[in-house]
Amino acid sequence: MTTRDSSQADREFAEFMHGNAQRLCRVGYLLTGDAGRAEELTQDALARTYRVWKRVRQDDAYAYTRRVLVNLHIDWWRRRRRERVVAHVPERAGGDPTARSADRDALDRALRDLTRRERGVIVLRYYLDLTEAQTADELGISVGTVKSTTSRALKKLRVSPGLATSGEPAISSAMEGLR
Repeated sequence: MTTRDSSQADREFAEFMHGNAQRLCRVGYLLTGDAGRAEELTQDALARTYRVWKRVRQDDAYAYTRRVLVNLHIDWWRRRRRERVVAHVPERAGGDPTARSADRDALDRALRDLTRRERGVIVLRYYLDLTEAQTADELGISVGTVKSTTSRALKKLRVSPGLATSGEPAISSAMEGLR
């Protein structure tokens, strides 16, 4: 590859990074509950994507990077064998920050009661709108496990204060509010 092609690829990656880093960091935060850890995951995922940019730029680079981020989180969790829970989702710039605060607070409290796998499945299914098959692929589990884990997690969320009366539509709505 020539220097000209290489600098074009670097520009494309820089555009990709600037356009997607915040979304990736948000996914990392929802998975970890820790803003600093989410930033580290995002940086590591972007660095790994950069190494293979010439290959993945033609495909779905965001999906590839998101998968790397999820795998890095799983690897970290397995090594540490500890879990961090989502304590608070930071405010998003723009808009009325108080309009969604009740749903966000209720969702934060409800997510704390889920296991790491349940939280991961809910984030991927409802925040990222992935299919069951895509979620299974991202987490390295079977579609049946995604279904049963989703069922258990939704059952827990349905009885959570603030989400109990409205169920799955409220969960989807609350996740939508986090975007």
